[in-house]
This record gives sequence, structure tokens and C-alpha cells, in this order.
Amino acid sequence: MSCPTPVLGMILKGYPRISETFISNEILLLEEQGMSLHILSMRQPREAFFHTSVGRIRAGVDYLPETLLTSLPFLLPQNILLAAKQPSCYAKALRMAFRRFLRTRKSATFKHLFQAGYLVNKLLPGSGVTHFHAHFAHSPTSVAFFASLLSGIPFSFTAHAKDIYTTDPAQLREKMAHASFVVTCTEYNRRYLTRLLGAAAPAIFRIYHGIDIGLFSSHQTGVPPLPPYRILTISRITAKKGLSTVFKALGILRDRGVRFHHTLIGDGEDRDSLKKLVHDLRLESLSRWMGTMPHDEVIRQYQKADIFVLGCEIAANGDRDGIPNVCVESMAMGVPVVATRVSAIPELIENGKTGLLVEPGNPEALAEAMIKALTDAKLRQKIVTAARDRVSRDFNNRNLIGDLAGIYIRALQQNSDKLI
Repeated sequence: MSCPTPVLGMILKGYPRISETFISNEILLLEEQGMSLHILSMRQPREAFFHTSVGRIRAGVDYLPETLLTSLPFLLPQNILLAAKQPSCYAKALRMAFRRFLRTRKSATFKHLFQAGYLVNKLLPGSGVTHFHAHFAHSPTSVAFFASLLSGIPFSFTAHAKDIYTTDPAQLREKMAHASFVVTCTEYNRRYLTRLLGAAAPAIFRIYHGIDIGLFSSHQTGVPPLPPYRILTISRITAKKGLSTVFKALGILRDRGVRFHHTLIGDGEDRDSLKKLVHDLRLESLSRWMGTMPHDEVIRQYQKADIFVLGCEIAANGDRDGIPNVCVESMAMGVPVVATRVSAIPELIENGKTGLLVEPGNPEALAEAMIKALTDAKLRQKIVTAARDRVSRDFNNRNLIGDLAGIYIRALQQNSDKLI
């Protein structure tokens, strides 16, 4: 009789999420590599639409109870049963939860423990899961960490951006010390994580997210654009995206007599303050806000755009971007990118070659760069060609997924004796 196929248990904050289509794309591509996955989501979907790739994913999905107090009737029985069956493992996990709570004073620590107990006792048996992998280093990895302590099944995680730089370093070091390995999406992140734990760090793999090149075909003809120029921004409306710098730069363009229309796709917690800024700058008639849009509409906006602009910066709480996927997509579409020299963005954009970069928080420099990208025909054509080549060579997700699948498959094979 053949042995059951080991399954990768993918622990996610929410599934599906329109802002995390790179995760659903990754899962789909891993399945195409022959892997078996089971999705364990910490909350139900909160959006009315999602990327079409989600409908092609075969992996089963289980949802964990979302809250602590209101979900206790579901969480507590499973944890009591597990504690009775595995008293030493549960005591170890409980001690760890208390230590972490004393460090952070956050009740979410116990929620993550109880969610892990629910997962291990109710969802894990018969699932075939032999390795847990969490996306994002904060709460999903906390659940994976506790699930590993409770089950003996190893875990790993992918660290992205905010989850790295706004997480308590002591918490992050602890998770890394217990993880089998860590994956991250930029060299900037990899170096930071390596410094954080030093010689005790597990293997840390840098694998870019990449995009499906086939979905983002270039529309550029080489003909320089004419005013009114079409300027596009796709972004969550949050501090690290530097949208205030973008709008101040747009105000400078307007004051210099540059004719343009600006489109912003996205939503977020800073919407009201940004709208006030746009009002104060008298830019309402020049900027259209579309909110969150499905993939097909995003593609249409890329096709209309003359340049793409984003003003990323390091937020007051340390939050920052890695490599925004929208910059990669724009480059693949042949839309010149004007962005800022912050975090890992220079790993994608070489100033003057594959795009234009300025220092963060400098609207004057951003405005100058936008004018240059719109009006310097020779530079523009050079950027469009080199950017497309860069993305095709280094950010094609079908090439990158083989490396990622190899890491997961080795972990699954090593842990196949832990099949429950």
C-alpha cells in the first residue's frame, strides 16, 4: 500500500484576500508543482470579490474561530481535550504563552494558543499535514509556533514587510529560533533577519514574490505620451506608502502648468486624512479615487497609464514596504515607474535604467522625476525596455516557484514520519 502524500499546512491571516493575491498565486503554482496543501485561515474572507486564481486552487480550507471571548465555546473544549491527551506538550505551550504574555501584555497570545489547540485537536487528525508554514511573521506565525509545540510538527514562516519591522524583536527572534527555516521576499529583509539572530539564525531564504508575466503584457508602443498625462498610483492608503508626498508632487505639477489626470486605486485607514490633504491642495478635480478594484480593472488602468508613481517611506512605527508588487506589474506592463529609494525598492529599480528613484519625503524631487519620465522620450524608451527585461529575468513567478517548492518538499519529506 502506498504511503499518503505529505501535506503542507498553510496558516494564513485570512483567505482569500484581494490585497494578498500573491499568496493565492503562490498556492496555485505550488499545486501545479505537484504539492498538496491545506489552508488554515485565521478569519473568514471580508471582501465581496477575489482574484480568479482562487477559484482554481484545489486545497481544502478550514477556518479557525476568530476571536477569543466569543469563540471560547468552540476553542475551550478542543484545548481541554488536547491538554488531557498531551499534558506535557500542552504544559510546555502554556508556559511559553505566559512568558510571551508577560513580555507583551497582549491577550492575543492566548487567542493564538487556543487557536493552535483547536487546529491540532480538531483539524489536524487525518489531514496529512507534516509541516506548518505561515505567511507573515506576526499572528499567523504565532499560531504555527504554538501548533508546532502542541503537535511536534515543525513549522516555518514567510516574513514580508510590516510583520518584520513592527514586531517586537524579542518575539521575532524567538519564532526564528524555533522555526525550521524562514523565507523572505527581499535581500534587504534577509540581511535584517540574519543580523537579528546572528549565528543562531535558521536557514533564511530570499525568494522574490514575482508575478505572472502572462497577465501583464506591455502596451507601450514607444510613442511619447501627450498631455493631459495619465498618472497612476495603486496603493493601500497607509503611512508607509508616502501618498502625501505623491499628492504634494502632483500639486507642484499643477502649479507648473503640467496637464494631467491622476488615478488612485486602493483604500486604507488613512483615507480621511489623505482626502483632506487633497482638498487643501485643490486637487479633487485632477485625481480620481477608485477604491479597491478587481484584477481586470487594475489591468485596464495600467493600459491607460503613462507613468506609475509611488512615494514609499518608513512610517513612524517602523513599518515599510518590501518590493511593492504594483511596481513589478507596472514595469511588466511597460509603464515607467517613479518611486523612492527606500527599503528593498532599489533591488528592483535601478535609477535611470529600470525606473526613476528619489529620496522619500521629497515632493519636489518626485515631481521632477515624474516630468522627466513623461517628457524625456529617449530615457523613457530605455527604461521601458530595461524594466521589462529585469522583470522577465528575475521576477517571473513561474521560475521562482520551483525554488520555493523545493524548500517545502524537502521539509515535507523530512517530516513524513510525523503524519497524523
